[in-house]
Amino acid sequence: MTQDPIELTRGLLETTAVLRNGFLDVLGESTASPAPTFAQRAMNSPFVATVYERLWRPTSFYVASGVTARAERRRAASALRLATASRLLDVACGPGNFTGPLASELPDGGLAVGFDISEPMLTRAVLDNGGARTCYVRGDARTLPFADETFDAVCCFGALYLMPEPFLVAHEMVRVLAPGGRIAVLTSYAAGPPPLRHVLTGGAHLIGLTMFDRHAFVDLFSSAGLVDVEQQTQRALQFIVATKPG
Repeated sequence: MTQDPIELTRGLLETTAVLRNGFLDVLGESTASPAPTFAQRAMNSPFVATVYERLWRPTSFYVASGVTARAERRRAASALRLATASRLLDVACGPGNFTGPLASELPDGGLAVGFDISEPMLTRAVLDNGGARTCYVRGDARTLPFADETFDAVCCFGALYLMPEPFLVAHEMVRVLAPGGRIAVLTSYAAGPPPLRHVLTGGAHLIGLTMFDRHAFVDLFSSAGLVDVEQQTQRALQFIVATKPG
C-alpha cells in the first residue's frame, strides 16, 4: 500500500507543520515571506507563479544557458542518481517544475520534497506538479527543518542567486544530505573578462540578483568535505554536482 507523501514528509520534519492549500507550512499563516528586492517580490507574486513554469523559466534559462528545460531535467536526474535514491529535497522549488518530473525518476516508494518560502509558488506546485511521490513544504531554506543526513539527493535549481544568504543555504543543503548522496545546484555565473563581469554583477545587484564566480560553490563543497565535485559553465549559468562521502 502506497504511503501518503504528506504523512511521510511530516515524519521527516523536526518542527510542527500546518497543512494549507495542499502543502505543509512550518512558518505559519501570519508569517510573511521576506522579499526585500524586486526579484524576490516577483517570486512571491501569484501572477509570476502562474506563468513561471510554462513561460518565464523555460525561456529565460534557455537564453542564459542554451539548455532546454527537458535537457536540464535529464541532466539533473542523472547527476543526482535518482534511480537509486529514496528521498529527494528540491530547495527553492518554485511551482515544482523540477520537483514533479524528478519525483517520477525515483524508485517505487520514493519521496520528493519541494521546499520554498513563497505561498503562491507552492500553491501552484500542488496544482500543477503534485503526485503520489511528491510533497511540498513552506519554510526558510536558511534553517531547513530536517535532521542531518535525511535525503539521498538534494538540489537547488535557479534560485541561490535570489537569496540573501545563499552560502548559508548551501551549507544547510550539505547538512541534510546523507552519506553517499548527491547534491546539485544550478545558479548564476559571471563569465567573461573583468570589465564585463563587473557590468553583469552590478546590473544584477540592482534588481537583487547575485552573480557568482566559478569558484564559489566548488570551493564551498570541497571545504565541506564533499568529493567528486564537477562543474559545467554555460553562458550565464553554472551547474555544480558533488557527493557526500559514505
